[in-house]
Formats: sequence, structure tokens, C-alpha cells
Amino acid sequence: MSESEIEIEADRLEREWETALRRYAEILASYPAARLTGTADAEEIYGLHIRDCLHSVPLLPRGDGRGAGQGSELKVVDVGSGGGLPGMVWAVCRPDLRVTLLDSVGKKCRAMEEAAAELGLANVSVIRSRCEEYAADRDARESCAFAAARAVAHAGVLAEYLSPLVSPGGRLAAFKGPRGEEELREVGNRWAALGLSRPRLIPYDPRVRRPGPSPRSYFFAVWEKDEPCPPTSPRRPGLARTKPWWSTPRG
Repeated sequence: MSESEIEIEADRLEREWETALRRYAEILASYPAARLTGTADAEEIYGLHIRDCLHSVPLLPRGDGRGAGQGSELKVVDVGSGGGLPGMVWAVCRPDLRVTLLDSVGKKCRAMEEAAAELGLANVSVIRSRCEEYAADRDARESCAFAAARAVAHAGVLAEYLSPLVSPGGRLAAFKGPRGEEELREVGNRWAALGLSRPRLIPYDPRVRRPGPSPRSYFFAVWEKDEPCPPTSPRRPGLARTKPWWSTPRG
């Protein structure tokens, strides 16, 4: 999908689902103690976070029977979901998907469960777990058609987190900003070690109007899952950050 197609679809989705999405912003604003976002103002949450997340919805899989989730529902997972961004936005805009919100912090998980219940989202599951531990579960490993993360980690680290959750034929995506291209260059052409294609970069305008990087600095890094992950993935919790797979021996 091209940048222009993403922008057009994001606009359409906002018109269709704005009432529910603004209600979600109000719910997030009601949990300041849980530190779900950087602001407790509902209008800022909507403008800075929810509208940004809307741009990822066009990347989600369609029910065409490819990859994981064949049958009545496709499974997708938001890793390090925090307050449900972007996964809760997916669940609102794509009620046909089974959305897993994965986070290791209990108070954030409780807030997401309450938000999903208040919004009447029957297609949401909240899992409290480290992604490495969750992916090690036989039923969860390579079970999703799509996985993504927003504001979580270096692109190479994210790839190690996400790839074990996605079946061959599926897709991974990461929200990236000004340092994202540098992160990708650090990994180079080594993505096949995780069963992945080289990433496509899709620029988008997050519509954040504040001092700082140009909107043109924001993009999605999108990988196709070409092959199964090696048996060594996922590694133990913590190793993805401290011993980058692209520059150290795996183990």
C-alpha cells in the first residue's frame, strides 16, 4: 500500500469511527496514574496518538485465507501495547479481527481490559506477558497474521520480538521516526536470519503539529514473513536489547 493510499484510508476510517475513537481517548485520559500516554488530555490523546495509530489500520490483513488465522477470524497482535495503542484502534476499526494486546505491566493491562469492556469490544484479548515468554508458548508461536509495535524499541530488536509471533505469509510493522532509517542501516541485509524480507519503508504524515522533526521523518517499516523463525527464536527475555542478534552470536 502506498503513502497516498494510507492517507486516504486513514481519513475514511476517521470519519467512520470518530465517535468510538474519541470515546477511547476520553477513557485513556481517565487513567492518569497508569501512565498510558504522555498526556492526560483527551483532545491531545486523540490528536497525537489515536490519529497516528489510524494510519496503521490499512496495513492490517484482509480475510483472504493467507497466513495465520485461517477461518472466521484473523489474529493480530500489538506488542508493548501500553494503553492499547495501536491495537485498540485496530479493534474499533476492524471488528472482524481478533486483536491481542500484549504488555508486561499489570496496571496497563487492567486499564486496557476495562477500556475494551466499556467500548464493547468483544474482539480484544489482553495478555500480561513479556513478548519472549508469550512467543515461547506453543499455541502462540507463529500464530498471528500480523504483528506491530509503536514506540517500543530499536527496529532490529522489534523484529526479534515480533517475528516469532507471526506465521509465514504474515507481516510485521513498526512505527518509526527520525532515527528509524539509521536503525535499519545498522541491521543491513541480515533480516533473513529471522525469516523476514528486507523492510519496505512507507512514509506517512502523523499530523503532529509541534516543534521537532518534519512529518516526512515518520514511516512504517514493513516486513513480510517469508520463512519460519529459527528454533533459537525467541531468546530469553532481555537478550534482544543487550545482545543484538545482528551483531553478536545467537544463543
